[in-house]
Amino acid sequence: MSKKALCIGINDYPGTQNDLSGCVNDANDWAAELTARGFTVDKLLDAAATKAAMVAAIGGLIDGAAKGDSLIFTYSGHGTWVPDRSGDEPDGRDEALCPHDLATKGALLDDDIHALFSRRKAGVRIVLISDSCHSGSVTRGSEEDIDPGVPRIRFMPPEAWMAKEDLPPAQLRAAIPRGGFTRAGGDLLLAGCLDTEYSYDTRFNGRPNGAFTFYALKALREAKPTSYEKWFNAIRAYLPSTRLPQTPQIFGTKTARRFKIFQ
Repeated sequence: MSKKALCIGINDYPGTQNDLSGCVNDANDWAAELTARGFTVDKLLDAAATKAAMVAAIGGLIDGAAKGDSLIFTYSGHGTWVPDRSGDEPDGRDEALCPHDLATKGALLDDDIHALFSRRKAGVRIVLISDSCHSGSVTRGSEEDIDPGVPRIRFMPPEAWMAKEDLPPAQLRAAIPRGGFTRAGGDLLLAGCLDTEYSYDTRFNGRPNGAFTFYALKALREAKPTSYEKWFNAIRAYLPSTRLPQTPQIFGTKTARRFKIFQ
């Protein structure tokens, strides 16, 4: 049985004026944690994380995996959406990740990720951790770690990267945004927020990070949960909060939620 991971972190979005600060740190932090837990980890950071490179790296890991192998994919960067062309989205939108070359090559759709994940062989375990996307409000949780003057949302509006002639109708753009990649496939998805919320790029003790990544790793270290379900519950002790109104999500079967973490 082999354990492999791909950690993607993108701060730099040329041509959009929507750069972030904490995503490369997120990817490095996930990579360090996974390496310590016996994973062989590849990283795609900033300019290396083109759309083609993301597709090739995800597909390469899936195609090379055999029964009993475990694959972890982490993504930190902007989330966005495009009009749904296949008719499988109730809100008329496809959720998407934003590669470094978003402005020239476009987004990586949830449909694309689903197609990649569908190539896995029987018995290959896939977990996707996405620290990106969309907004809402709840008030609770600890905020003592957050630096003043932050956070910033990790959502790339279509008008920031699409050509004017390609923009969807105004009424669709005005609708409630969605995110979370529930159609991506795999065994488990851990997402930074609800479909109607944003994930936040912020700063802790002077160091930029995604709020979900920071608290997920903090909960992992401090609570020492034994399953994904228990890990998720420990994360919810921190999020949402007043300044970070994002509600983490877990998607997967009851059996998958009880998997041992990173096994």
